[in-house]
Amino acid sequence: MAVREISVVCAVDCLILLISFLIFPVQMLKGKRVIITGASTGIGEQMAYHLARMGAHVLITARTEAKLQKVVTRCLELGAASAHYMNGSMEDMALAEDVVKEAKQLWGGLDMLILNHIGYTYFNYFDGDVEYIRKLLEINFLSYVAMTVSALPMLKESGGSILVVSSTAGKIGIPFVAPYSATKFALDGFFSSLRQELIIENINVSITLCILGYIATETAEKTVSHVMQKPGAPKEECALEIIKSGALRKRELYYPYTIVRIALLIRDWAPEFLDSLTRNSLNVENVKKS
Repeated sequence: MAVREISVVCAVDCLILLISFLIFPVQMLKGKRVIITGASTGIGEQMAYHLARMGAHVLITARTEAKLQKVVTRCLELGAASAHYMNGSMEDMALAEDVVKEAKQLWGGLDMLILNHIGYTYFNYFDGDVEYIRKLLEINFLSYVAMTVSALPMLKESGGSILVVSSTAGKIGIPFVAPYSATKFALDGFFSSLRQELIIENINVSITLCILGYIATETAEKTVSHVMQKPGAPKEECALEIIKSGALRKRELYYPYTIVRIALLIRDWAPEFLDSLTRNSLNVENVKKS
């Protein structure tokens, strides 16, 4: 695809995106019942605060109870209709079901499921540890599936939404994150397929796959900032765009939009060129081979 064609496509996409977000009515989320996983820090925490300002009910999960307590307190200060938490690790598949059961007990239903948690991820050459990949798949993929299965009956009843927080690494092969990338590609395959089945069955549950680039969260900064040549995008804005996309029932969100969208266009037309651009965008010399 020529540069001019890419520019035209991006311009049209940006215009459509801008129009849809400008008409986004914040009140549409008032009173909505929302589960957010991985919400003690980073993007998940910021999503909880945005939803609180919009007057939603929120149930948040993560590993660390003390952090969750602080987020819940802040959500109530910001105007959440209600705010609750459950702490635990998504390595335990029972937690996924328990969180959904808690939402049913608290509210009698569910309008939005935001799947955002991830397991520990390193940024380095793949060391051949297959057991690590298995564990990461359980946390980053299988627990997403388990929560979705548990939540679907309530979401079907409410005509609700599923938001799956994924990554550019789930669309494009990026060096030094092979295990993480595998889990994100799995999310794309499963949820894109599930979306098709819901449409075929005329089930009114939307699935939004959120394809994120480098976001300046605490975890990302600690893990990859020494390798990235450019700063990450703001987590607060990213969190808001995710919520908007889910509320507007978008198929996919790209954020930061231009960077991610152009990368995906190049992938389809010049994959080897994209691979080269990707490698050259990293300070590879700062990655120490173990």
